[in-house]
Amino acid sequence: MFPLRDHNPSERTPYVTYALIAVNVIVFLSYWPLFSDPPGLESFFFRWGLVPAALSAGQQPAGLVTSMFLHGGLLHLAGNMLFLWIFGDNLEDEMGHTGFALFYLASGLAAGLGQYLSAPNSLVPMVGASGAIAGVMGGYLLLFPRARVDILFIFVFIFKVIPVPAWLMLGAWFGLQVLAGSGADAAEAGVAHWAHAGGFVAGLVLTLPLWLRRGGTAYWARNHGHPPHPEIAYRRSPIPTVRRRR
Repeated sequence: MFPLRDHNPSERTPYVTYALIAVNVIVFLSYWPLFSDPPGLESFFFRWGLVPAALSAGQQPAGLVTSMFLHGGLLHLAGNMLFLWIFGDNLEDEMGHTGFALFYLASGLAAGLGQYLSAPNSLVPMVGASGAIAGVMGGYLLLFPRARVDILFIFVFIFKVIPVPAWLMLGAWFGLQVLAGSGADAAEAGVAHWAHAGGFVAGLVLTLPLWLRRGGTAYWARNHGHPPHPEIAYRRSPIPTVRRRR
């Protein structure tokens, strides 16, 4: 299952969301030539990524921040930016531009600390915006649990776009991170599952005061678990259902 879009465009222009996407893309392009130089790329990630063992030794604390703007490849970047584009605008609408920027950075820091605490002696550098974006997803889940999200469902030769409530998509995503992070081979998987889980929980906690100010469960009842403005009704997706020939 892969999210494509939600049905809830923001009422205001999400300048911070756009700026974060732009910064991530620009930073990625700045070191793109290193992908043809694996030793140079490795050295770059060790210098600017989050290396838990270095942090344990009191070195490279800036990696908690700089690692949020680095990505290990085009697909890594594209996937993260898609998630930010889908879920960031509505949260920025509710928090305001400055509040959302601070929330994003705080979620990213919490995600980095979550990964650090899971393996404080690891020499593997962590890079990616996914921890901060997981915080955005956690905040979105708390404020808009019933917002509709279109997911691309792929099963063998069947491709279908299905609208599902945010609680189902985001809850399943969080559960998978916890399960994968708890696995015996989690350290060798190459994915910072505990950064994702930590960022998600941090996003929930950081959004809680806003949710309470909006009325808590009364806010859910007032808006039926959706953002407080009409949703978009998309036309039927052009992606066809393809089945195996007999």
